[in-house]
Amino acid sequence: MSQVLPAAGSVLQRSVAAPGNQPQPQSPDDDDRKVRRREKNRVAAQRSRKKQTQKADKLHEEYECLEQENTVLRREIGKLTEELKHLSEALKEHEKMCPLLLCPMNFVTVPRPDPVAGCLPR
Repeated sequence: MSQVLPAAGSVLQRSVAAPGNQPQPQSPDDDDRKVRRREKNRVAAQRSRKKQTQKADKLHEEYECLEQENTVLRREIGKLTEELKHLSEALKEHEKMCPLLLCPMNFVTVPRPDPVAGCLPR
């Protein structure tokens, strides 16, 4: 029977051989420090999760407001589009009977003075 040994430099060998992994006797002060550090870390993690939740809630509220605003604006676009159609139709109907548009004199081109020439010194 052959026994399989870990290759030199393997993870198992390095973790066993690492100087920080040697069991060392712990004093009560070390235990207290560990407990305080873990408690401090736990509180910090809670704060971080709470902050993330608040940020997500704020973004969700902003999203809801923007959705409502978008709905209102889309309705306004619809109303304005309808108004435009109505006014365009009214204008077309008016153009058919407008005396100013029907008068042939309105289509005579009258030479107008050049506005720039009127401003130049003589």
